[in-house]
Amino acid sequence: MFFVLSDASAQKEVQQRPNIIHIMTDDHSYQAISAYGHPLSVQAPTPNLDRLASEGMLFRQAFVENSLSTPSRACLMTGLYSHQSGQRRLDAGIDTAHVFVSEILKENGYETGVVGKWHMRCEPKGFDYYHILWDQGEYYNPGFRSKKTNGKYVKEKGYVTNLITDHAIEFLEERDRNKPFCLFVHHKAPHRNWMPDTKYVDLYEEVEFPYPATFKDDYATRGEAARKQQMSISKDLSLAYDLKVRELGDRPGLKNDWSIRSMEGSLNRMDSADRKKWLEAYEPRNRKFIEQNLQGDELLKWKYQRYIKDYMRCIKSVDEEVGRLLAYLEKEGLMDNTIIVYTSDQGFYMGEHGWFDKRFMYEESFRTPLIIRYPTRIKAGTVSDALVQNIDYAPTFLDMAGIDKPDFMVGTSLAPLFKNKGKAPSGWRKYLYYHYYDYPAVHNVRRHDGIRDSRYKLIHFYGNGINYNELYDLKEDSNELHNLYGNPKYDKVAARLQKELDKIRTEQKVDEF
Repeated sequence: MFFVLSDASAQKEVQQRPNIIHIMTDDHSYQAISAYGHPLSVQAPTPNLDRLASEGMLFRQAFVENSLSTPSRACLMTGLYSHQSGQRRLDAGIDTAHVFVSEILKENGYETGVVGKWHMRCEPKGFDYYHILWDQGEYYNPGFRSKKTNGKYVKEKGYVTNLITDHAIEFLEERDRNKPFCLFVHHKAPHRNWMPDTKYVDLYEEVEFPYPATFKDDYATRGEAARKQQMSISKDLSLAYDLKVRELGDRPGLKNDWSIRSMEGSLNRMDSADRKKWLEAYEPRNRKFIEQNLQGDELLKWKYQRYIKDYMRCIKSVDEEVGRLLAYLEKEGLMDNTIIVYTSDQGFYMGEHGWFDKRFMYEESFRTPLIIRYPTRIKAGTVSDALVQNIDYAPTFLDMAGIDKPDFMVGTSLAPLFKNKGKAPSGWRKYLYYHYYDYPAVHNVRRHDGIRDSRYKLIHFYGNGINYNELYDLKEDSNELHNLYGNPKYDKVAARLQKELDKIRTEQKVDEF
């Protein structure tokens, strides 16, 4: 299938077409980017990401269609909802008959590359260059596969965030300089289990990060899904694998525990110098923790602080490496004509509702950070509150490249927002659709779909013996503590949202709910 340049672009033979760099992290919450002004990031600023925001557009209402890694990546590549691409869950599912945006760009003269996390069970399609991790990838001395490795993953020395930037720059160095390029830089960090670069193992150790207002949420008005999830900091964070207390492996019954084996596996990948530095940082803290024998609230607070500190240490490396990539672009004179996107494959819980992880349609995982810098079209320092979604990235890239969007893509180009200084133009979407399918699976989050407008959210949980709705007024209850479904005062709101939800299900041919 071949998609041709639009007339608007074809007539600009002299003007260079824009380059595209799409930087996407894994599980990076908007709360952990200081440009968003969240209290968590005050003590762990992200100056390079903040620079992108100050020189571009910060999106405050950007969302995903399915808060899960592989479906989110399929949305990016296809411009489709999960049920349309076939990638509903983490495992196999992507329909490779679908055309990827990389294929369209390549067919229209772009040099294309992807580095880092691919995480779809298909070959990277439409790429001149790829250098991808195995599955989730490892933090230390990870294995990469490229066109030069004959299908094998070859172990490379270094920290994964730094290595991904190395290979991004390698693509830029080796590219055909007579072509525009599109490069996807997909970081592993800060995915679980939040293993920092050894140079940052002491960073933030003396900081006490703030606790979210909903840290001790009791889910009083919510249904079974919120109460029976398995992603709580209190109960479900592993002391060994997640929180690095490997000394507990000496206790009876834990020697062969999966978390002990996984932690040891990560450490065994390190060279002796890095392993020594890592152990010298964590072991004294771990011994102190064990000696204290913390219980109740004190134990919960310790778990939260260990989790957040390691998470933010990983973010430090991400921010630093974004800065290194920007420095390369500046040196090469590429900043003015390159669209730089920074986002995550979904949001993440930083202790809100007592949770880590994602999956739910509640705001912290549904909402994702999004920053776009392109000085030719975007006024520096602009902010957008328009409703946007990750199905919009592929149409945006095609639009900015002057390529007609194919009819099968359901996403919408964000280019009108650039022209309108972030404000939603007439006819912009008023509703977002969400659908999570991955149950039964890790973290025990039930299947649900739902709809959100600028103020209200309706969620429908279904399947395996449950069938109920939740309704939230995000203006009056931004923390989503008070389920209003069934409250007579909100019957009209619920009916309106249900009507729109039914409409989207019909129009997009959703086949389960």
